[in-house]
Amino acid sequence: MLYIGIDLGTSAVKLLLMRTDGTIENIVSKEYPLSFPQPGWSEQNPSDWWEACVEGIRELTENADKSQVAGISFGGQMHGLVALDQNDEVIRPAILWNDGRTIEETDYLNETIGRDRLSAYTANIAFAGFTAPKLLWMKKHEPENFARIAKIMLPKDYIAYKLTGVHCTDVSDASGMLLMDVQHKCWSKEMLEICGIRREQLAHIYESYEKVGTLLPQAAELLGLSQNVIVAAGAGDNAAAAVGTGTVGDGSCNISLGTSGTIFIASEKFAVDSHNALHAFAHADGHYHLMGCMLSAASCNKWWMEDIIGSKDFAAQQADITRLGENHVYFLPYLMGERSPHNDPNARGTFIGMTMDTTRADMTQAVLEGVAFALRDSFEVAKLLGIEIRRTKICGGGAKSPLWKKITANILNIKVDTLAGEEGPALGGAMLAAVANGEYADVAKAAEAVVKVTDTVEPDERLAGLYEERYQTFRKIYPRVKELFSEM
Repeated sequence: MLYIGIDLGTSAVKLLLMRTDGTIENIVSKEYPLSFPQPGWSEQNPSDWWEACVEGIRELTENADKSQVAGISFGGQMHGLVALDQNDEVIRPAILWNDGRTIEETDYLNETIGRDRLSAYTANIAFAGFTAPKLLWMKKHEPENFARIAKIMLPKDYIAYKLTGVHCTDVSDASGMLLMDVQHKCWSKEMLEICGIRREQLAHIYESYEKVGTLLPQAAELLGLSQNVIVAAGAGDNAAAAVGTGTVGDGSCNISLGTSGTIFIASEKFAVDSHNALHAFAHADGHYHLMGCMLSAASCNKWWMEDIIGSKDFAAQQADITRLGENHVYFLPYLMGERSPHNDPNARGTFIGMTMDTTRADMTQAVLEGVAFALRDSFEVAKLLGIEIRRTKICGGGAKSPLWKKITANILNIKVDTLAGEEGPALGGAMLAAVANGEYADVAKAAEAVVKVTDTVEPDERLAGLYEERYQTFRKIYPRVKELFSEM
């Protein structure tokens, strides 16, 4: 059978056609516009998503046996607010995850309602990108639109609705709304009261691998597919990508060294750290996960290489780095502020420790090490919660560097696995559809069958020891300079 995975991103939708055994038959991408109506605002028209998905699915299956398409599911950009009226028409453009208009509402939730109460209700604190602050903003600034809301949805869930007519969401995506009791996987009565919304305005919550319905007759005709095609709930982009990298099961870990960076740690048990340094969300495998988010990861190296050094030959600049674990230069990778674990928008990129004999290679090495040290900060929070992590997958542009993988393996002192391919949320979505259709008993079985490791970097005992000493110094730098950042 064939399964379609839809990765509804911020700038484009990526669609993937997968056979049951994980063989990828086709990949299609369709772009759509992004709007910035005011400084700091970020919006999209949900109809653009739908049109891109329809066009993309048609192209994806053009040369396939359409009768073999058995399921569709999703990974999608999280936190976006899609508001529908009583006729299921979109009330206003969707307010996206990277929209910054809700600073006042976020401060209200964290400072007036209080972080402890938020954590008790939802397992998380408020961030400007989350959905709940957007609702409060809409309630204050667009009261007429707010009064018209009949259904509150997330981006990928709007596509699921257009396919099936079902108002649905999944546990992983809903975890990032600040409206769900993550531990019990239900809507938080307290948060609904705080935001002034009713239970019936929210969608039904499913596990990511659960069937929510089949194609509506009009959707099936539009796509050229059978009405019997099942649609599974899908997952938020990070959870879907975790499925696509096989990051399921207790202690399973994935590191993404993309423009931003994430460390995603699967856990069978619900856990929240005392400072809410990591996001505590439900996972697409039926359990939970912790996630640390760095705002600048591979982008730090890109900035250093292209904007400062003036070189695009990354490999050549890394060739002179030979003395790992001995560098006296440190780099704080906070070029855009930082989220996990510091949650400090004032934090800034910082070099410290240079001397007259410091070389360009030392500085380049410090950038690579700084990102890995910052990932370890989140790693340490998870360890304090009793989660044992012995190895991690790694993906993203930074994972193409053998040197960076070696540095990461030794700074974290765990094995680092590279995968055969990187199809991310789209592959995870297709796998969830296969589970929903009964091809696999559960998500773990799907990951075991589909995801293949091609290379493993193991830590070196001596080098890991050197990096342990250096990390203990690194972790002292941010607390010492934190006050300077706010003054600057």
